[in-house]
Formats: sequence, C-alpha cells, structure tokens
Amino acid sequence: MKVIKITAVWCGTCLIMNKTWNKVLKEKNIETISLDYDMDEEEVQGYQVGKKLPVFIFMNNNQEIKRVVGEHSYEDMLKIVSDLENE
Repeated sequence: MKVIKITAVWCGTCLIMNKTWNKVLKEKNIETISLDYDMDEEEVQGYQVGKKLPVFIFMNNNQEIKRVVGEHSYEDMLKIVSDLENE
C-alpha cells in the first residue's frame, strides 16, 4: 500500500494533518508520495482533487482503494490504515 498525500503550504488543515500523518508513519511503514496542490498542479489534476484539502489517496497495485479528505484525528487515520492492511 502507498499513499498519495496532497497538501498546500497555505492550508492550515494540511499543517495539522502533516503532523498527524507523521505520527501514523512512526507506527506504520507506508510509502508516501507528497504533492503540493499548487506546485504539482498538473499531477494533482490527474487525481481529480476538489478544493478541500488535504487529500490522502490510498493505493494498492496502482488502484485507488480509499480517499480521505480534510482533517481527521490520529486515531481515525491509524484505524483507516489498519483496516486497509487487514482487507
């Protein structure tokens, strides 16, 4: 499983979720590709991201298996990852 994380430097929620995601990564070994909403605009458009950030796209075998948008707690993110690992 890998995660494509789409954030923006101007996004306050993204800053919060960066800290939350880094805590998750201390527990779980997940390949994460970070994209900036503005700086990586062409690539981000390919993921059909709306205006609400951040966006975490969970991928397995290059297929999207789950998308998480906006702010979530550490516990929620850890549960999402654990549930996806157990599928």
